[in-house]
Amino acid sequence: MPDQMRSYLDFEKPVAELDSKLDELRALAASGTDISEEVARLEEKAAQALADLYADLTPWQKTLVARHPQRPHFTDFVGGLVTDFTPLAGDRTFGEDQALVGGFGRFQGESICIMGQEKGNSTDSRIKHNFGMARPEGYRKAVRLMELANRFGLPVLSLVDSAGAYPGIGAEERGQAEAIARSTDACLSLGVPNVAIITGEGMSGGAIAITTANRVLMLEHAIYSVISPEAASSILWRDGTKAQEAANSMKITAQDMLRFGVIDQILNEPVGGAHRDPSAMIAATGKAIAEAFNELRGLDAEAIRKQRRQKFLDIGRKLG
Repeated sequence: MPDQMRSYLDFEKPVAELDSKLDELRALAASGTDISEEVARLEEKAAQALADLYADLTPWQKTLVARHPQRPHFTDFVGGLVTDFTPLAGDRTFGEDQALVGGFGRFQGESICIMGQEKGNSTDSRIKHNFGMARPEGYRKAVRLMELANRFGLPVLSLVDSAGAYPGIGAEERGQAEAIARSTDACLSLGVPNVAIITGEGMSGGAIAITTANRVLMLEHAIYSVISPEAASSILWRDGTKAQEAANSMKITAQDMLRFGVIDQILNEPVGGAHRDPSAMIAATGKAIAEAFNELRGLDAEAIRKQRRQKFLDIGRKLG
Protein backbone atom coordinates (compact mmCIF):
# COMPACT_ATOMS: atom_id res chain seq x y z
CA MET A 1 0.00 0.00 0.00
CA PRO A 2 1.49 3.37 -0.99
CA ASP A 3 2.47 5.45 2.03
CA GLN A 4 0.43 8.42 0.84
CA MET A 5 -2.71 6.25 0.87
CA ARG A 6 -2.05 4.77 4.30
CA SER A 7 -3.93 5.89 7.38
CA TYR A 8 -1.70 6.14 10.45
CA LEU A 9 -2.84 5.55 14.00
CA ASP A 10 -1.90 8.04 16.73
CA PHE A 11 0.80 5.83 18.23
CA GLU A 12 2.36 5.36 14.78
CA LYS A 13 3.41 9.01 14.47
CA PRO A 14 7.17 8.28 14.72
CA VAL A 15 6.84 5.85 11.81
CA ALA A 16 4.67 8.30 9.88
CA GLU A 17 7.36 10.95 10.17
CA LEU A 18 10.01 8.58 8.85
CA ASP A 19 7.76 7.52 5.98
CA SER A 20 7.13 11.17 5.13
CA LYS A 21 10.88 11.83 4.96
CA LEU A 22 11.25 8.74 2.78
CA ASP A 23 8.63 10.07 0.37
CA GLU A 24 10.57 13.32 0.09
CA LEU A 25 13.85 11.51 -0.56
CA ARG A 26 12.25 9.23 -3.15
CA ALA A 27 10.78 12.22 -4.94
CA LEU A 28 14.21 13.83 -4.92
CA ALA A 29 15.80 10.63 -6.22
CA ALA A 30 13.21 10.46 -9.01
CA SER A 31 14.38 13.88 -10.18
CA GLY A 32 17.84 12.46 -10.85
CA THR A 33 19.68 13.10 -7.59
CA ASP A 34 21.82 10.14 -6.52
CA ILE A 35 20.84 9.56 -2.88
CA SER A 36 20.22 5.82 -3.05
CA GLU A 37 22.38 5.07 0.00
CA GLU A 38 20.58 7.63 2.11
CA VAL A 39 17.21 6.25 0.99
CA ALA A 40 18.28 2.71 1.84
CA ARG A 41 19.45 3.76 5.32
CA LEU A 42 16.20 5.56 6.04
CA GLU A 43 14.15 2.62 4.73
CA GLU A 44 16.00 0.32 7.10
CA LYS A 45 15.48 2.74 9.98
CA ALA A 46 11.74 3.04 9.23
CA ALA A 47 11.33 -0.73 8.97
CA GLN A 48 13.12 -1.27 12.27
CA ALA A 49 11.05 1.44 13.98
CA LEU A 50 7.86 -0.22 12.77
CA ALA A 51 9.01 -3.67 13.92
CA ASP A 52 10.00 -2.35 17.35
CA LEU A 53 6.71 -0.51 17.74
CA TYR A 54 4.55 -3.54 16.88
CA ALA A 55 6.62 -5.96 18.93
CA ASP A 56 5.21 -4.59 22.17
CA LEU A 57 1.73 -3.16 21.60
CA THR A 58 -0.54 -2.50 24.56
CA PRO A 59 -4.07 -3.97 24.54
CA TRP A 60 -5.47 -0.54 23.70
CA GLN A 61 -3.07 -0.14 20.79
CA LYS A 62 -4.11 -3.59 19.55
CA THR A 63 -7.71 -2.42 19.79
CA LEU A 64 -6.90 0.50 17.52
CA VAL A 65 -5.11 -1.80 15.06
CA ALA A 66 -8.03 -4.26 15.10
CA ARG A 67 -10.33 -1.38 14.12
CA HIS A 68 -8.05 0.00 11.41
CA PRO A 69 -10.25 0.87 8.41
CA GLN A 70 -7.74 -0.62 5.96
CA ARG A 71 -7.63 -4.10 7.50
CA PRO A 72 -8.91 -6.79 5.13
CA HIS A 73 -12.64 -7.33 5.54
CA PHE A 74 -15.01 -10.19 4.77
CA THR A 75 -15.30 -9.36 1.06
CA ASP A 76 -11.51 -9.18 0.76
CA PHE A 77 -11.06 -12.66 2.26
CA VAL A 78 -13.83 -14.10 0.10
CA GLY A 79 -12.37 -12.49 -3.01
CA GLY A 80 -8.92 -13.89 -2.24
CA LEU A 81 -9.84 -17.36 -0.99
CA VAL A 82 -13.23 -18.43 -2.34
CA THR A 83 -14.27 -19.06 -5.93
CA ASP A 84 -17.81 -19.25 -7.32
CA PHE A 85 -19.16 -17.46 -4.26
CA THR A 86 -22.94 -17.23 -4.34
CA PRO A 87 -24.44 -15.09 -1.57
CA LEU A 88 -27.86 -15.89 -0.15
CA ALA A 89 -30.12 -13.12 1.14
CA GLY A 90 -32.89 -12.92 3.69
CA ASP A 91 -33.92 -14.80 6.81
CA ARG A 92 -37.32 -15.90 5.41
CA THR A 93 -38.94 -14.09 8.34
CA PHE A 94 -38.35 -10.33 8.18
CA GLY A 95 -35.82 -9.24 5.60
CA GLU A 96 -32.23 -9.01 4.47
CA ASP A 97 -29.40 -7.83 6.74
CA GLN A 98 -26.29 -6.84 4.82
CA ALA A 99 -24.19 -6.48 7.97
CA LEU A 100 -23.84 -10.27 7.97
CA VAL A 101 -23.02 -11.67 4.55
CA GLY A 102 -23.11 -15.38 3.76
CA GLY A 103 -23.43 -17.92 1.03
CA PHE A 104 -21.75 -20.86 -0.66
CA GLY A 105 -18.64 -21.20 -2.77
CA ARG A 106 -15.51 -23.26 -3.27
CA PHE A 107 -12.43 -23.15 -1.06
CA GLN A 108 -9.43 -24.90 -2.61
CA GLY A 109 -11.80 -26.68 -4.97
CA GLU A 110 -14.21 -27.97 -2.32
CA SER A 111 -17.71 -26.68 -1.58
CA ILE A 112 -18.05 -24.63 1.58
CA CYS A 113 -20.51 -22.40 3.44
CA ILE A 114 -18.97 -19.07 4.41
CA MET A 115 -20.41 -16.19 6.39
CA GLY A 116 -19.26 -13.19 8.36
CA GLN A 117 -19.70 -9.54 9.21
CA GLU A 118 -18.79 -6.95 6.61
CA LYS A 119 -17.98 -3.45 7.88
CA GLY A 120 -17.55 -1.77 4.51
CA ASN A 121 -14.63 0.32 3.28
CA SER A 122 -16.27 3.60 2.26
CA THR A 123 -18.95 5.85 3.69
CA ASP A 124 -21.66 4.39 1.46
CA SER A 125 -20.66 0.77 1.99
CA ARG A 126 -20.34 1.24 5.77
CA ILE A 127 -23.87 2.58 5.91
CA LYS A 128 -25.07 -0.22 3.63
CA HIS A 129 -23.53 -2.87 5.90
CA ASN A 130 -24.44 -1.01 9.11
CA PHE A 131 -20.75 -0.97 10.11
CA GLY A 132 -20.83 -4.76 10.52
CA MET A 133 -23.39 -4.67 13.34
CA ALA A 134 -25.97 -7.33 12.52
CA ARG A 135 -29.65 -7.23 13.42
CA PRO A 136 -31.77 -10.29 14.34
CA GLU A 137 -32.45 -11.09 10.69
CA GLY A 138 -28.70 -11.34 10.12
CA TYR A 139 -28.33 -14.05 12.75
CA ARG A 140 -31.46 -15.82 11.52
CA LYS A 141 -29.90 -15.81 8.06
CA ALA A 142 -26.79 -17.36 9.61
CA VAL A 143 -28.95 -20.12 11.13
CA ARG A 144 -30.55 -20.70 7.73
CA LEU A 145 -27.13 -21.01 6.10
CA MET A 146 -25.83 -23.41 8.75
CA GLU A 147 -28.89 -25.62 8.46
CA LEU A 148 -28.40 -25.81 4.69
CA ALA A 149 -24.71 -26.62 5.13
CA ASN A 150 -25.55 -29.33 7.66
CA ARG A 151 -28.16 -30.85 5.35
CA PHE A 152 -25.71 -31.11 2.46
CA GLY A 153 -22.62 -32.01 4.50
CA LEU A 154 -20.66 -28.84 3.77
CA PRO A 155 -18.09 -27.38 6.21
CA VAL A 156 -18.82 -23.92 7.61
CA LEU A 157 -16.34 -21.03 7.78
CA SER A 158 -17.06 -17.88 9.80
CA LEU A 159 -15.10 -14.63 9.45
CA VAL A 160 -15.73 -12.46 12.48
CA ASP A 161 -15.25 -8.69 12.59
CA SER A 162 -17.89 -6.71 14.46
CA ALA A 163 -18.16 -4.15 17.23
CA GLY A 164 -21.19 -6.15 18.37
CA ALA A 165 -24.80 -6.84 17.47
CA TYR A 166 -26.84 -3.75 16.58
CA PRO A 167 -28.37 -2.33 19.80
CA GLY A 168 -31.24 -0.40 18.19
CA ILE A 169 -34.80 -0.47 19.48
CA GLY A 170 -36.09 -2.20 16.37
CA ALA A 171 -33.51 -4.95 16.69
CA GLU A 172 -34.46 -5.55 20.31
CA GLU A 173 -38.16 -5.56 19.42
CA ARG A 174 -37.51 -8.26 16.80
CA GLY A 175 -35.72 -10.51 19.28
CA GLN A 176 -32.01 -9.74 19.06
CA ALA A 177 -31.02 -11.86 22.08
CA GLU A 178 -33.12 -14.82 20.95
CA ALA A 179 -31.66 -14.67 17.43
CA ILE A 180 -28.10 -14.63 18.80
CA ALA A 181 -28.88 -17.57 21.10
CA ARG A 182 -30.35 -19.61 18.25
CA SER A 183 -27.34 -18.86 16.06
CA THR A 184 -24.97 -19.98 18.84
CA ASP A 185 -27.05 -23.14 19.28
CA ALA A 186 -26.94 -23.78 15.52
CA CYS A 187 -23.13 -23.62 15.65
CA LEU A 188 -23.03 -26.14 18.49
CA SER A 189 -25.49 -28.45 16.74
CA LEU A 190 -23.63 -28.69 13.43
CA GLY A 191 -22.64 -32.19 12.39
CA VAL A 192 -20.10 -30.76 9.94
CA PRO A 193 -16.78 -29.11 10.81
CA ASN A 194 -16.87 -25.37 11.43
CA VAL A 195 -13.93 -23.00 11.70
CA ALA A 196 -14.07 -19.38 12.83
CA ILE A 197 -11.48 -16.66 12.23
CA ILE A 198 -11.55 -13.44 14.27
CA THR A 199 -10.02 -11.00 11.81
CA GLY A 200 -10.55 -7.71 13.65
CA GLU A 201 -13.07 -7.07 16.41
CA GLY A 202 -14.89 -9.98 18.02
CA MET A 203 -17.22 -8.14 20.34
CA SER A 204 -20.08 -9.43 22.45
CA GLY A 205 -22.76 -11.96 21.50
CA GLY A 206 -22.70 -10.54 18.01
CA ALA A 207 -19.37 -12.31 17.52
CA ILE A 208 -20.03 -15.41 19.63
CA ALA A 209 -23.16 -16.15 17.57
CA ILE A 210 -21.01 -17.38 14.67
CA THR A 211 -17.73 -18.13 16.49
CA THR A 212 -18.79 -21.23 18.44
CA ALA A 213 -16.69 -23.51 16.24
CA ASN A 214 -14.51 -26.62 16.31
CA ARG A 215 -11.50 -24.43 15.64
CA VAL A 216 -11.30 -20.74 16.55
CA LEU A 217 -8.36 -18.82 15.10
CA MET A 218 -7.46 -15.20 15.69
CA LEU A 219 -5.29 -12.69 13.88
CA GLU A 220 -2.35 -11.48 15.95
CA HIS A 221 -3.69 -7.98 16.58
CA ALA A 222 -7.40 -8.82 16.70
CA ILE A 223 -9.44 -8.51 19.91
CA TYR A 224 -12.16 -10.73 21.42
CA SER A 225 -14.39 -9.80 24.34
CA VAL A 226 -17.93 -9.89 25.73
CA ILE A 227 -18.01 -6.09 25.70
CA SER A 228 -16.14 -3.24 24.06
CA PRO A 229 -13.64 -1.21 26.11
CA GLU A 230 -15.83 1.89 25.74
CA ALA A 231 -18.90 0.08 27.08
CA ALA A 232 -16.91 -1.45 29.93
CA SER A 233 -15.58 1.98 30.81
CA SER A 234 -19.11 3.41 30.92
CA ILE A 235 -20.34 0.60 33.17
CA LEU A 236 -17.40 0.40 35.56
CA TRP A 237 -16.56 4.08 35.95
CA ARG A 238 -19.60 5.75 34.38
CA ASP A 239 -17.05 7.46 32.21
CA GLY A 240 -16.64 6.51 28.56
CA THR A 241 -13.28 8.26 28.35
CA LYS A 242 -11.52 5.49 30.30
CA ALA A 243 -11.70 3.00 27.44
CA GLN A 244 -7.92 2.73 27.28
CA GLU A 245 -7.73 1.80 30.96
CA ALA A 246 -10.52 -0.73 30.49
CA ALA A 247 -8.84 -2.34 27.47
CA ASN A 248 -5.59 -2.73 29.38
CA SER A 249 -7.42 -4.63 32.13
CA MET A 250 -9.91 -6.76 30.19
CA LYS A 251 -7.66 -9.48 28.69
CA ILE A 252 -8.97 -9.04 25.16
CA THR A 253 -5.90 -9.76 23.01
CA ALA A 254 -5.23 -12.87 20.95
CA GLN A 255 -2.38 -13.75 23.29
CA ASP A 256 -4.73 -13.65 26.29
CA MET A 257 -7.35 -15.72 24.48
CA LEU A 258 -4.83 -18.41 23.57
CA ARG A 259 -3.55 -18.57 27.16
CA PHE A 260 -7.08 -19.02 28.50
CA GLY A 261 -7.92 -21.68 25.91
CA VAL A 262 -10.65 -19.60 24.27
CA ILE A 263 -8.99 -19.83 20.84
CA ASP A 264 -6.83 -22.51 19.26
CA GLN A 265 -4.28 -20.57 17.22
CA ILE A 266 -2.89 -17.11 16.55
CA LEU A 267 -2.19 -16.11 12.96
CA ASN A 268 0.85 -13.84 12.70
CA GLU A 269 0.24 -10.59 10.88
CA PRO A 270 2.69 -8.80 8.58
CA VAL A 271 4.96 -6.35 10.41
CA GLY A 272 2.87 -3.27 11.07
CA GLY A 273 -0.45 -5.11 10.97
CA ALA A 274 -2.64 -6.84 8.41
CA HIS A 275 -3.58 -3.49 6.87
CA ARG A 276 -0.01 -3.01 5.61
CA ASP A 277 -0.05 -6.16 3.49
CA PRO A 278 -3.62 -7.50 3.10
CA SER A 279 -2.68 -9.95 0.35
CA ALA A 280 -0.08 -11.68 2.52
CA MET A 281 -2.52 -11.82 5.44
CA ILE A 282 -5.27 -13.31 3.29
CA ALA A 283 -2.90 -15.95 1.89
CA ALA A 284 -1.68 -16.92 5.38
CA THR A 285 -5.26 -17.11 6.63
CA GLY A 286 -6.21 -19.39 3.75
CA LYS A 287 -3.39 -21.77 4.64
CA ALA A 288 -4.48 -21.83 8.29
CA ILE A 289 -8.10 -22.49 7.32
CA ALA A 290 -7.08 -25.44 5.16
CA GLU A 291 -4.99 -26.91 7.98
CA ALA A 292 -7.83 -26.49 10.47
CA PHE A 293 -10.33 -28.28 8.26
CA ASN A 294 -7.81 -31.04 7.48
CA GLU A 295 -7.47 -31.73 11.22
CA LEU A 296 -11.22 -32.41 11.35
CA ARG A 297 -11.41 -34.42 8.16
CA GLY A 298 -12.70 -37.95 8.61
CA LEU A 299 -14.62 -37.33 11.83
CA ASP A 300 -18.28 -38.34 11.82
CA ALA A 301 -21.07 -36.00 12.90
CA GLU A 302 -21.17 -37.19 16.51
CA ALA A 303 -17.38 -36.94 16.90
CA ILE A 304 -17.45 -33.40 15.50
CA ARG A 305 -20.17 -32.33 17.95
CA LYS A 306 -18.39 -33.99 20.86
CA GLN A 307 -15.07 -32.31 20.05
CA ARG A 308 -16.73 -28.89 19.77
CA ARG A 309 -18.73 -29.33 22.97
CA GLN A 310 -15.68 -30.43 24.93
CA LYS A 311 -13.63 -27.52 23.59
CA PHE A 312 -16.02 -25.01 25.12
CA LEU A 313 -16.52 -26.97 28.33
CA ASP A 314 -12.74 -26.87 28.86
CA ILE A 315 -12.57 -23.07 28.73
CA GLY A 316 -11.66 -21.76 32.16
CA ARG A 317 -10.76 -25.18 33.54
CA LYS A 318 -7.15 -24.97 32.52
CA LEU A 319 -4.71 -22.36 31.28
CA GLY A 320 -2.86 -22.84 28.02
